[in-house]
Amino acid sequence: MLTACGTIIEQAIIHKATLILKRANWADPFLPDLQTRIKDAFSDFLGIDNAEQLREATQTLSGIQTNALRDLAEFKIQITEDFKSNRKRRDEILNKLGFTAHHKDAQNKDQEALIELLTKFKKNMTTALQTEITNAGMAASLITAIIGYATMKGSRKVISQAAVKEFNEIYNTVISVGRISANFFKTDKAIQDKFSYAKTVGKLNQTKPDKPVPPTPA
Repeated sequence: MLTACGTIIEQAIIHKATLILKRANWADPFLPDLQTRIKDAFSDFLGIDNAEQLREATQTLSGIQTNALRDLAEFKIQITEDFKSNRKRRDEILNKLGFTAHHKDAQNKDQEALIELLTKFKKNMTTALQTEITNAGMAASLITAIIGYATMKGSRKVISQAAVKEFNEIYNTVISVGRISANFFKTDKAIQDKFSYAKTVGKLNQTKPDKPVPPTPA
């Protein structure tokens, strides 16, 4: 959320000259102060002090995303088949481990959903549950691998009520800036889209596969 907000405000600063002609109260220091507020939120509440650290954290998650999603899919299909004679228990396991709430969004490249799923999986995979699952036929190594992804993603700070309040205030302010700015640029679709929160988040979550290299002619 903060990354998307920061991206939108960067665009607002780029187009500041146009914006302040119609919104005088956005003149300096409004937008730079809002940008600083977003950076401070990263530092104070998430422990990320600069853009490099943010990129490193994002790259770490992106690096495990493909393998994690593959193994999570393998886990889910095995649970579905191994417990198909006891659908109630099947659903209990999938819900307890985070699949019901987060798997579909994680498959759609939502990194936050993947984090939530991995966190819940690790937290609720008790020894007794693991024994039950492996006794039904699944390899313990798959469970261990998924728990490993949860560890690799890094520890998450506990988000305080003060952080939630600040995040909500930043979000609400940036959403207003984005909506108003998008309307100002309604005749320029390319610029207008840069003020869309949904499209900004979509681009941040997007992972593009490498383009296939055509064969070299003989």
